[in-house]
Amino acid sequence: MAPALSVYAFFVLRPLVLTVQYSLYRWNGIGRSTWVGFGNYVQVFTDRDLFRSIVNAFELIVFFSVVPVLLGLVIAATIRRIAASRLALVARTVLFLPQVIPLVAAGIAWSWLLSSTGVVNQILRAVGLGGVTRAWLGDFSYALPAVGAIGAWVLLGLCTLLLLAGMSKIDVSLYEAARLDGAGPVREFFAITVPSLRQELGVCITVTVIAALASFDIVYISTQGGPGNTTMVPGLEIYYLAFSQREVGLASALAVVLMILVLICVAPIQWLTRENTK
Repeated sequence: MAPALSVYAFFVLRPLVLTVQYSLYRWNGIGRSTWVGFGNYVQVFTDRDLFRSIVNAFELIVFFSVVPVLLGLVIAATIRRIAASRLALVARTVLFLPQVIPLVAAGIAWSWLLSSTGVVNQILRAVGLGGVTRAWLGDFSYALPAVGAIGAWVLLGLCTLLLLAGMSKIDVSLYEAARLDGAGPVREFFAITVPSLRQELGVCITVTVIAALASFDIVYISTQGGPGNTTMVPGLEIYYLAFSQREVGLASALAVVLMILVLICVAPIQWLTRENTK
């Protein structure tokens, strides 16, 4: 156990402590550092662009977490009802496919699909909706939702399979008893299926919320934070601050703030899940 703790301390705890230390200084990563105390943290919340990146990350939670979890519930319940058919196997494979595709490749593919001449706009023109076509990832109003749609596509399969695995553990006799009492599919879903999936829902929400707050790959590949800063997120902002602008202290402060925000969001989810399973 000691070697494992040593590796964990060196590769996890030590960088964490150094990040907190760097966040208290103004430093370009090479020259002398200047003590600024909590000045970098104040700048994180007073600088409009930095604070906007945090707001964008919370907006992405709707697409990265709420949409995949809700759709995953519906799709998993549907697949469960047709579990014996080949269609269920095909559906599971297709939905989980984004999980085995590198995010870089997925981001590039979606950049092509959502371009002004991409497949999405071609389909819209074909059905007579040419007036709503646009360069989705280059539009100031639609760029962030477009990035969110990519994230929802990536995470939908994971949520669906996790929830489907949870549904397979539900006692079939509960559904039989509900049917004898006259319950229909919708009543079964809300009275039996959803309450029985508290742990699985907790895992899905935790994973997707963290993915939204710590998003980097998809945003970097698809928009690089643009147009303007409309899709800038903390992970990408930290990268630019540390390696492009050489503001290591400010980047470290934003990283610490991001870590705290993740803990604040995840801790209640874990607590509620644990309370409900006692």
